[in-house]
Amino acid sequence: MRNGTVRKFILLGLTDDPELQGLIFIFLFLTYTLSLTGNLTIITLTFVDSHLKTPMYFFLKNFSFLEISFTSSCIPRYLYSIATGDRVITYNACALQVFFTDLCGVTEFFMLATMSYDRYLAICKPLHYVTIMSKRVCRILIISCWMAGLCVLIPPLSLGLNLKFCDSNKINHFGCDAFPLVKISCSETWLMEQTVIICAVLTLNMTLTCVVLSYACIVKTILRFPSAQQRKKAFSTCSSHMIVVSITYGTCIFIYMNPTAKEEVAIKKVVSLLIFSVSPMLNPFIYTLRNNQVKKAFKDSVKRIALFSSK
Repeated sequence: MRNGTVRKFILLGLTDDPELQGLIFIFLFLTYTLSLTGNLTIITLTFVDSHLKTPMYFFLKNFSFLEISFTSSCIPRYLYSIATGDRVITYNACALQVFFTDLCGVTEFFMLATMSYDRYLAICKPLHYVTIMSKRVCRILIISCWMAGLCVLIPPLSLGLNLKFCDSNKINHFGCDAFPLVKISCSETWLMEQTVIICAVLTLNMTLTCVVLSYACIVKTILRFPSAQQRKKAFSTCSSHMIVVSITYGTCIFIYMNPTAKEEVAIKKVVSLLIFSVSPMLNPFIYTLRNNQVKKAFKDSVKRIALFSSK
């Protein structure tokens, strides 16, 4: 974003109603706290419990870190804005927020595709799973997810940094986001808008194709299992990830389906807020409540802490 006469932006947020702002603040504070607590718990458990050292939990640990980064890139700033009434954000701070929120958001799709591939190998290629998913390969896949996210972000970001802002500095959003910024720019934005849409569609198509193909093979393999108990156990290892995938892709497709519709701005702001606050909070609970190993690791850790405290 190239600075014209505008040096600061004003974030309009969701509402000007003080009572609604108070409710939003309480809601966001609770969801953000639960998100940090839940995701940090998963990260801690994967470090301290010897049973959670498999590739699946390595990816889950990195996904939890990504969720913390994603929600922290936006929610604390909005909480500060509600608490102090200070809606002003500097040009540089706005640019950084766009970069980190978009980087984490795009990387999340590649991470979900990688986790789907991991489940595919575990269920469809069990004899080769340990050999293929070595520690080195897992690290390479995680780095590749971040690099892929960065590569997708570079084209629209390079165009966005050349946008000029002349008179209007009011962003109709609770945070700095690409489309609200494009709307107040006094530069020609057609190329920027098309680039954002193309990058979003390519990311969704590539990662969703990987997810769908992985789970098509998984379901096909599971249905061949002779025992109902085996089928149930196999489905249980994938169900949590399938729920998270459905939530993530569903909300994203809703937002980008018709990004220029002005009458839907308010709805999309609310949906965006839920993506930043509720999704990172729900994911730890989805993965832990449906995973016996994580629940057992959590109970064992609580027992060890209680035993240590009683001494």
